[in-house]
Amino acid sequence: MTELVQISLPDGTKRAMEPGSTPADVAAAIGPGLAKAALAARVNGEVRDLNRPFEGDADLALITAKDEADALELVRHDYAHVLAEAVQALWPGTQITFGPATDDGFYYDVKAPEDRAPFSMDDLPAIEEKMREIIKADKPLIREVWSRERLIEKWRAEGETFKAEWAADLPEDEDLTVYHSGRPGEKDSWLDMCRGPHLPSTGRLDPQAFKLMRVAGAYWRGDQKNAQLTRIYGTGWLNKKQLNAHLTRLEEAAKRDHRKLGREMDLFHLQEEAHGSVFWHPKGYRIWRELEAYMRRKMDGGGYREIKTPQMMDIRQWEQSGHWGKYAQNMFAVPDIVPDVDENGAGATPKVAPDADWMAIKPMNCPAHVLVFKQGITSYRDLPVRLGEMGCCHRNEPHGALHGLMRVRQFTQDDAHIFCTESQVVEEVRKFCELADSVYRDFGFTYHVKLATRPEQRFGSDADWDKAEQELRDAVAEAGMDNDEYGWEELPGEGAFYAPKLEWHLTDAIGRTWQVGTIQGDRVLPDRLDATYVGEDGEKHRPVMLHRAIFGSYERFIGILIEHYAGRLPAWLAPVQAVVATIVSDADGYANEVTAKLAAAGIRSESDLRNEKINYKVREHSLAKVPHMLVVGKREAEEGTVALRTLGEKEQRVLPLDDAVALLGGEATPPDLRG
Repeated sequence: MTELVQISLPDGTKRAMEPGSTPADVAAAIGPGLAKAALAARVNGEVRDLNRPFEGDADLALITAKDEADALELVRHDYAHVLAEAVQALWPGTQITFGPATDDGFYYDVKAPEDRAPFSMDDLPAIEEKMREIIKADKPLIREVWSRERLIEKWRAEGETFKAEWAADLPEDEDLTVYHSGRPGEKDSWLDMCRGPHLPSTGRLDPQAFKLMRVAGAYWRGDQKNAQLTRIYGTGWLNKKQLNAHLTRLEEAAKRDHRKLGREMDLFHLQEEAHGSVFWHPKGYRIWRELEAYMRRKMDGGGYREIKTPQMMDIRQWEQSGHWGKYAQNMFAVPDIVPDVDENGAGATPKVAPDADWMAIKPMNCPAHVLVFKQGITSYRDLPVRLGEMGCCHRNEPHGALHGLMRVRQFTQDDAHIFCTESQVVEEVRKFCELADSVYRDFGFTYHVKLATRPEQRFGSDADWDKAEQELRDAVAEAGMDNDEYGWEELPGEGAFYAPKLEWHLTDAIGRTWQVGTIQGDRVLPDRLDATYVGEDGEKHRPVMLHRAIFGSYERFIGILIEHYAGRLPAWLAPVQAVVATIVSDADGYANEVTAKLAAAGIRSESDLRNEKINYKVREHSLAKVPHMLVVGKREAEEGTVALRTLGEKEQRVLPLDDAVALLGGEATPPDLRG
């Protein structure tokens, strides 16, 4: 008698199944509802196709649409394959490469046939229609294992040079999996090489829950030396409701785009002459100054001492710290230039001396902070030492990766480094957690806290990594943040090469998340740069170095704030907090009095005395996102009042001038200075 396979389910029950049974068979045995709802299965922790047989006894969890993260990954993967099938059906001779799921959809890289131009936005409607046709055909998705030789032969015979190259580069001792869309041998069957898993059939996708979004150029294997391809992007969801919600979010995000609002509000601009660096206008720099003053007060209150370190340091310093080996491609190096002067003393083209010393513009502040810490002798009684810097850094980001304020080449961090003893680490990290919490709440953000643990390539011993990771866990627990309220989770392998780190992921007004703050527990850099303190025993010891930031970078944080508030910044941050606008020229003198009184109260204000209709003035200053307008005419001048219009409110209020000044003064006060 054949021995049955024992399948353990999440509820603790077991089912005995015939050899060769599949997760689909288990779902059917439990009930028709589950059989219909099941999309895939987690077998011994691995996500698999529903129709893939068990190899033996197994733990089984069936995946349905309720398991949203797994379900979305599956459907987006399937949409990508349906996209590739549709393109090849419409334009035979198209070569396919690969196409993964993404955070909100999928893409596939393809090469158009030689007899037509690369694919464009104009092709997307036809591709979408063909995709819906494939989905409605409910074609089974069938997994097979092929040898490398068989698959390479197939791809070469069909002119799929990219797929053939890809297959040839995979391990020689590994059989490859392919998936048929449709039954093998049937007329409309289509095949792709893929690890899987997939849904049972194309019909499990919702034909109304995806949309092709755009096309872009791409290179085979991401190398610009290789053939250029077309990348077709789409967004894919479990149902139409989710798709519509996503498209609405995209529309809202477009309205909030900090680059658009930055132009409209006259905050900053970027241009070719300074790739990746920001030209701050007076209004934009006012936001910066308010943030910087706010953060200085927070850091002063937290016991930090501010320093300023050089922009450039000798390459050898970066080699010693380990950064040159890890980040050289993202660093700007500057040689010792020798002026080339002719016999008349006139300058000519500069040249690099053969024995030039090389300097690197700093991409981060930490090595310089170690050098400051090392000046003089530090006792254990002096610890912790908290050194902060509004440090300007440069990173050589690729041109294509630059994005407004969100990704730049020159940026300034609210950076600080805490040098402490082993016994002080947990307390210092706990204090930082509380400081970060107070800052994010002042800006109206909620957030999640995550622990990024050791990467595969790293410096330092496993014992040090064990200790550093546990210290961060303990600190978060002491701060009361290791729970669902704070979205606590661990991110295996995502730490820095020298230290694990806590990350703060902010959630903005339309539900997007932004990773900003971080603190890292580092035992590597103090050792590499020979930082020491004198302990109670009179001997030298290594301090632990905590790298920390709350804003991350001022540029990116300002971009996030602009989008979070849709440009309607809190009054204390607004470049212009109030505009006094006249209805008639007879009120010009009173308007100037009002503006002067606002300025005396510390409110950033301007007067608008132009000979324009008041509705025109209101509309203009509303577009500039000025929080308050104080409208004055002949009556207000006679009565000593103002008509206060607040951005976003339909009704205006008539207030005595002193009351209006007191009200605006309260709103204009930074949150950390309010009583």
